Amino acid sequence: MAGPVNPPGGSLRRVSTSTRVYVARLAGLPVFDPNGDQVGRVRDVVVALRIGTDAPRVLGVAVEIQARRRIFVPIGRVTTIDPEAVVLASGTVSLRRFDKRPGETLVLAELLDRHVTLLSTGEQVTVLDMGMERVRTGDWLVNRVAVRRTGGSGLRGRRRGEVLQVDWNEVSGFSLPEDGQGAANLLAVFEKLRPADLAGVMHDLTGKRRAEIAAALDDERLADVLEEMSEDEQVELLGGLEDERAADVLEAMAPDDAADLLGELPAAEAERLLQLMEPDEAAPVRNLLAYSDDTAGGLMTPEPVILPPNATVAEALARIRNSDLSPALAAQVYVVRPPYETPTGRFLGTAHFQRMLREPPSALISAVVDTDIDPLPADCPLADVTRHLASYNLVAVPVVDSEQRLLGAVTVDDVLDHVLPSGWRDSRTSHG
Repeated sequence: MAGPVNPPGGSLRRVSTSTRVYVARLAGLPVFDPNGDQVGRVRDVVVALRIGTDAPRVLGVAVEIQARRRIFVPIGRVTTIDPEAVVLASGTVSLRRFDKRPGETLVLAELLDRHVTLLSTGEQVTVLDMGMERVRTGDWLVNRVAVRRTGGSGLRGRRRGEVLQVDWNEVSGFSLPEDGQGAANLLAVFEKLRPADLAGVMHDLTGKRRAEIAAALDDERLADVLEEMSEDEQVELLGGLEDERAADVLEAMAPDDAADLLGELPAAEAERLLQLMEPDEAAPVRNLLAYSDDTAGGLMTPEPVILPPNATVAEALARIRNSDLSPALAAQVYVVRPPYETPTGRFLGTAHFQRMLREPPSALISAVVDTDIDPLPADCPLADVTRHLASYNLVAVPVVDSEQRLLGAVTVDDVLDHVLPSGWRDSRTSHG
């Protein structure tokens, strides 16, 4: 995927009336107050499109602060833009959550990848980046557009795929509804975002734009992002996919997250997708759907780290180093009799990673298992699961059946998803 276009003239400098800043270069830059304390990171630039060929006026920047919360910072509060940071003027900024108002447009989220027309030739081009500049009045305007030719003849001697720099008034099409916009350049700007942060970016977009981004993501990345979205957004995005791809994405999700999502769908639709999944991938999801979603069985993941009693500490530590494991699942391993896939043989106990770090690598894992804390039955209600984790300061707890066979583990993040208020991911108020 193409990266952000480098602005002509080299790196960004202290803001002045002659400095042009390319918006894609701002994405992810830390934002500091005058005292040098970091406020957050730039996620987008907010502009107001204007009638005719007048360049859009920059209203401010969307800044992400703690816990994926976004605030609006008026452009007048920005005093310095360096290659490494954005610095704000003295004074306070509103910490109310940013909510895009009618007439406002997000440059990165809504204008990148748009197909526009060069007025001089009638040629269709794709937007890669935009340059904004402060003019004599003190306003910031988006007056430069970096585009890529998308094909066909048009400019004599120019090649297909060539990048051009043009003035805003040399192109048209930004005010028109966009069909099939694509998302390659937007994703290039945000390719290093964690799934939770990308989910936050997508939350602020229209349903159509979210669908375009979903289409551009690979199955693994989309699965990770879906796991961080609200239930309504999950259902909307999954419903916009072809059935075969929806099944592939469900296979890439953690079984408990896939089960939660399928549980939000009509039974017939969920069954159709399960039928399209590979049997080995669908089986654990079906098992989870058999439990109520407010019990240990409905909350658990069926894929914790499981080892036999004759495994060594070195083997256990190697297993929990897997970067695909969440921190909660990597915090401990579960020791069982064979078989070693859930439902396993008899559950013997839990080995905590901090204890393993204090033991010789050659020590057997059976020598360090904790048998003092009881596992939970699959029908244990959510309230009791929460109390159990809090009482024993645990980040995960094993779940067993009536024969003491390990079925899975409930992690603290799974519990938080269910005990936080509905809509906690996207509760929002207007910016000032």
